[in-house]
Amino acid sequence: MSSIFLPPPIQKINSEIATNAGVNLYILRLDLMHPQINGNKWFKLKYNLAAAKEKNFSTILTFGGAYSNHIYATAAAGNLFGFRTIGIIRGEENIPLNSTLQFAVAQGMQLVYINRQTYKQRHTEKLQTQLQQQFGEVFIIPEGGCNLNGMRGCIEILATIKEFNTVCLACGTGTTLAGMTLSLNQNQKMIGFPVLKGGNFLQEDINNLLKNYLASDLPKPVNSPAPWELICNYHFGGYAKINNELKLFCQNFQEQHDIPLDYVYTGKMFYGVMDLITQGYFQSESLLLVHTGGLQGNIGFTN
Repeated sequence: MSSIFLPPPIQKINSEIATNAGVNLYILRLDLMHPQINGNKWFKLKYNLAAAKEKNFSTILTFGGAYSNHIYATAAAGNLFGFRTIGIIRGEENIPLNSTLQFAVAQGMQLVYINRQTYKQRHTEKLQTQLQQQFGEVFIIPEGGCNLNGMRGCIEILATIKEFNTVCLACGTGTTLAGMTLSLNQNQKMIGFPVLKGGNFLQEDINNLLKNYLASDLPKPVNSPAPWELICNYHFGGYAKINNELKLFCQNFQEQHDIPLDYVYTGKMFYGVMDLITQGYFQSESLLLVHTGGLQGNIGFTN
C-alpha cells in the first residue's frame, strides 16, 4: 500500500534571520509524498484503511468541513485502494461545489450534509449508530483521522530522523504531534502550533491520546513520549482564519525558498517559528519544521 508514496525529502532553509540567531532551519516535505494523498493525512489514513481491509469493509465513512484536507485525501485514497467513500460534511450544501468537494465527488465520494448542531455529535455513539443504520456496514474514521490507528501512522513520520533538537508542527487535533512524540528521544522536543483559537484544550486531548495508545494493544514504540509543548498565539483568529499579513508572509516565503505553504496549517506554524527566532526564543538549535501538506485548501482563499 505504501509503495506508491515517495520518501519525503528534508530541505535546508537558508534564512538570514535564522543564521543570525545561530539556528539551522530545515523542512520535512511531507507535501511531496503524493500529489493527492500527502502530508500527515496519509499517515493518519494508512492503518485505518488497513484495519478496514482486514475487517472486510468495503465502505469508508468520515467527517469534515467544506475545505477539509482529510475529506480530500480520504476520497483520493478510497478511489486508489478500492473503497467506496462517504463524506459527512459540516453545514449546508452550496452549489456550485468548491474545488475540494468537486474533487471528492470526482473521486467517487458520496457527500452527505448535516447541520452544524448535529455535526457536533459526530463522536457520539448515538450518531454513529444512526449512520450505520442509514448506510449499512461502514468503517468510520473520525474527523482528521483522529484515533489510535491515525496516531500509529504518525509515529512513523520521524522514525528515522534523529539529528534535530526540536521539531515544529502545526496542530489541528493533536494526533500527529502525539504520534511524533513517541518516535523522538528524550533529548529532543516537539513544539505544536495550534491553528484553532484557544488551542490550549489540545493539552488534554494529546495527553489522552498518549495514555490510550500506550494502554492499547497496538505496537508500542521503544521510546517514552518526548518532551512537548504548545504555543497557542499564532492562530490568526482561529481555524481557517487568515489575514493579509499571513498571506503576504506565505507568498514571500515561496518566492524566497520555492516552497509553497498552506494558509490554514503550515503557514501559521512557519510564521510563528520565524517570529520566535527574531525574539530569541530559539538559539543555537537545529529545527525541523514539518510541512503537513494541505496546499489544495489555498484555493479557497484566492479571492
